[in-house]
Amino acid sequence: MSQNARAVGDGSLAPETAAKAASARDALGERDGVLVAFSGGVDSAVVAALSADALGDDAVACTARSETLPAAELADAERVADEIGIRHETVTFSELDDPNFVANDGDRCYHCRTMRLGRMYETARDLGIDTVCDGTNADDPGEGHRPGLRAVEELDVFSPLLDAEISKDEVRAIADAYGLSVADKPSMACLSSRIPTGLEVTEERLTRVEKAERVLREWGFEGFRVRDHDGLARVEIAPDELERALDPAFADAVHEHLTDLGFEYVTLDMAGYRTGSVSPGGDEEGSDDAADDRESSGTSDDGVDLGRQYPR
Repeated sequence: MSQNARAVGDGSLAPETAAKAASARDALGERDGVLVAFSGGVDSAVVAALSADALGDDAVACTARSETLPAAELADAERVADEIGIRHETVTFSELDDPNFVANDGDRCYHCRTMRLGRMYETARDLGIDTVCDGTNADDPGEGHRPGLRAVEELDVFSPLLDAEISKDEVRAIADAYGLSVADKPSMACLSSRIPTGLEVTEERLTRVEKAERVLREWGFEGFRVRDHDGLARVEIAPDELERALDPAFADAVHEHLTDLGFEYVTLDMAGYRTGSVSPGGDEEGSDDAADDRESSGTSDDGVDLGRQYPR
């Protein structure tokens, strides 16, 4: 049976989406091997699944570990790679070594992606692989200011979803056809996107944002961000969850927890959660999508006392 005739996933895809997915898989299959820049989110997970489908053991997923990647997302990436059945590698680097990234200008994501993909190419060469892939989909170029895409173009990264004109909705459908648990996971940009343009990215700021968002996740919120405005925490909650956040008990609890983490002031943004709000006209770009679905109780390994529950 030809590659085109073989169904993608469980064969449930709509004909047009199935044809696009098969085209992307065929293009991957023409390579001797590929290394997928893998966040564990739905876009990179679909590229990894298509790559494993096309190339078997000649496909590798690789996740870059740095201060901007929450520990929960790394754990999720490891789990999703195992779910797909693809070899998973990690590389470690620090965006904070680059003064251009730390300065946090309008091209922060360009500097980050350049460093991240550069490490992917180094790993690929060590493994004898010529092609590095990413999860850019057909909707991404039209979503406003995306300087990270410039790095993808400059480094000649292969974007099979973009080349096959696969939209975000189609990516999720393909993930569902493969039975991937991340098919419906919301996007999760890297932690540096919580810091306004022009305010330096520091390990201290990244750490307290990660811990603050973990608290909200443990309390059951799904759509949210904690923005760090130089010590002022601006908490955004999705509109359909905002009513819970208007409870005075939440106000008391979130203020207590976030000031314990080092924030001087804690505010609730009444406009609710929306991407890109940290810097007017800016972007929210980074790790393509992941979420922490782990459960825990008591005191976490990052020092957050989750035993103090909300509502109390």
